[in-house]
Amino acid sequence: MTTLTPDLLHKMHAWWRAANYLSVGQIYLHANPLLEEPLTLAHIKPRLLGHWGTTPGLNLLYVHLNRLIREHDLDMINIIGPGHGGPGLVASTYLEGTYTETYPDISRDRDGMRKLFRQFSWPGGIPSHVAPETPGSIHEGGELGYSLAHAYGAAFDNPGLIVACIVGDGEAETGALATSWHSNKFMNPARDGAVLPILHLNGFKIANPTVLARIGREDLTALLRGYGHEPHFVIGDDPMVVHQQLAQTLDVVLAQIHAIQAAARAPHAAKPPPLPRWPMIVLQTPKGWTGPKEVDGLPVEGTWRAHQVPITQFSNADHIRQLEDWMRSYAPQELFDANGRFREEFAELAPVGTRRMGANPHANGGALLAPLVMPDFRDFAIPVSVPGNTMGESTRVLGGFLAEVMRRNTESGNFRLFGPDETASNRLGAVVETADKAWMAEIDAVDMNLSADGRVMEVLSEHLCEGWLEGYLLTGRHGLFSCYEAFIHIIDSMFNQHAKWLKVCSQISWRKPIASLNYLLTSHVWQQDHNGFSHQDPGFIDVVANKKADVVRIYLAPDANCLLSITDHCLRSRNYVNLIIAGKAPALQWLDMESAVHHCTAGAGIWPWASNDSGGEPDVVMACAGDVPTLETLAAVALLRGYVPDLRVRVVNVVDLMALQPQSEHPHGLGDDAFDAMFTRDKPIVFAFHGYPGLIHRLTYRRHNHDNLHVRGYKEEGTTTTAFDMVVLNNIDRYQLALDAIRRVPRLAHLVEQATQRYDASIAQHKAYISEHGEDLPEVRDWRWPA
Repeated sequence: MTTLTPDLLHKMHAWWRAANYLSVGQIYLHANPLLEEPLTLAHIKPRLLGHWGTTPGLNLLYVHLNRLIREHDLDMINIIGPGHGGPGLVASTYLEGTYTETYPDISRDRDGMRKLFRQFSWPGGIPSHVAPETPGSIHEGGELGYSLAHAYGAAFDNPGLIVACIVGDGEAETGALATSWHSNKFMNPARDGAVLPILHLNGFKIANPTVLARIGREDLTALLRGYGHEPHFVIGDDPMVVHQQLAQTLDVVLAQIHAIQAAARAPHAAKPPPLPRWPMIVLQTPKGWTGPKEVDGLPVEGTWRAHQVPITQFSNADHIRQLEDWMRSYAPQELFDANGRFREEFAELAPVGTRRMGANPHANGGALLAPLVMPDFRDFAIPVSVPGNTMGESTRVLGGFLAEVMRRNTESGNFRLFGPDETASNRLGAVVETADKAWMAEIDAVDMNLSADGRVMEVLSEHLCEGWLEGYLLTGRHGLFSCYEAFIHIIDSMFNQHAKWLKVCSQISWRKPIASLNYLLTSHVWQQDHNGFSHQDPGFIDVVANKKADVVRIYLAPDANCLLSITDHCLRSRNYVNLIIAGKAPALQWLDMESAVHHCTAGAGIWPWASNDSGGEPDVVMACAGDVPTLETLAAVALLRGYVPDLRVRVVNVVDLMALQPQSEHPHGLGDDAFDAMFTRDKPIVFAFHGYPGLIHRLTYRRHNHDNLHVRGYKEEGTTTTAFDMVVLNNIDRYQLALDAIRRVPRLAHLVEQATQRYDASIAQHKAYISEHGEDLPEVRDWRWPA
């Protein structure tokens, strides 16, 4: 067990003081960085934006983790959970040199320090939280709750990596973080890395105490042990005592981690290894430690007042003096030389090269990214000789392809499938049969496909699945998240943050492209006839469509062969969020594989075999996006051929939703001439859409023929009923679409009354039949395209 020598203790304490000094300077100063002259109002930022309260603890941990890395040659990254701890990580990466290497204009001297201070929370500068601009980070600190899930995602399949994850005690109150403690039941010490959770218990949030700081040590210990951890407590407010305690505790927990891994990796180790009790640390220090004890007679250090900016009123000269006293208490002249350079005897505490946490390539995962070894997706195609006469389950077909992707990449540890307890339900069982489900807890005789070596990550928490996958991708691997469509909304905010991360990273030259975040949403809105209204919500499409065009892609597969082509493309892509929507129920198949590839490459296209306009001007365009809307549209076209034989109908299918936008709005957008050639400039368009109709209008409002566009989609109608009744309830059924076409073709005005009566009679017959028989009419259930 380490006892810090006086010399090492002095140097580590100096690093901590320097990091604290730089943290305060970033928040408060834009000039006079070394306080060579008395502080005046002219030196202080007019915008005081930042958070001080968590920073001293983050700075303390950074220098102590550096010692571990140096002494044991560790491969370690640091994930910062406390939201606005940005000043601390920026300060430490500046002291270790990686910040200047990344941003040479932020030099390690007086001028660079001034720029470092000025850029913080400043227009054109950097955020107050740990962000993509921060070297060594894979975790956006702006929204709380995801740090521990990201840490475990980073550790999966990274046997040499240790992820130190600092969890804020405010953050620990979030649902996502509370669930993340269970991640240790999925981490195999024989083949994965290790996560060292460090709960930073400083007691307060913005204006309230934190729950875990007020439940007592006995209950907190019981809680953390119940989660499967062995907590080690470091508690104090005397820096020298805390330094020694923390150094000793880190040595103990590192030894425990190495012992767990050595036991699991020994040549004759038990297979599977037993579930270990992984160590963690609870660091309890005062909020705003080393900052002002009081301001205006009110206590600050150790209270909620330390959370943000403790001194703000600089029209008050006493506040200026108090800020100066605070900063001078760190003795900057002892830490930095006359040129503002961090003194070498302290700077040498930093690890070297890529062992520095700010330079570790795992925190710039694109630098480590290796392409997947991919099978030819065409080998998994459903033979389609005649459109609309072959049945198939799209996601079951995809499951065979993904299983082969998994098999080819298992040895490299480069691909995992993530999802809540739905992989088999979503017809992807072939992947489970190939790779098993990861599981380190107890296994009963009735359990199937559970294994410590499993590569399918199933847990009934969308938060965990998303967080794990993000951490996995951000450290240079590949994956796919499969989920019920209605419940993907649980991670709306997590998706938002990842999309923002990718958007910013695309503007940072040193951030290397990572594998795309791929969602497969199935068990979708139109296949929830048995589950009912609670399972019906296609709105994630709208959430994704709101993000920047250079980040998001949305694909609606009409059949299995299109789904194979789309998924192959998405797994090969970089720096996107790809949303794929496809059904799992048996459904008609439309395109042979080569036609599917051509169609998916184009993004949208006319289906000549379903159209009868002979390449000329149609009377009406029947458009569709999504598998069930495609079925209903084609069934409506078949009805129209019987109702109005001379009606010229063009069928357009959209598989890449963003093709509807102009090229000026999205790189996948069709040019105006191509859009007009497909949809015409003046003919009525009846568009059957998988989701909420308003999105199609939003994507196409600049198009020439938008005024003639009529969209049918989901309108919040649903119940426990038959599959076809679901589309009837939302007016997207074949009878409705056929009626819409007749109503909108001017020359058919004389047929509208008859068509309306026929529609009413068809719906009445449908309602009566399902009420009596509990299933759809045979003419609907057994319909095939009339080839």
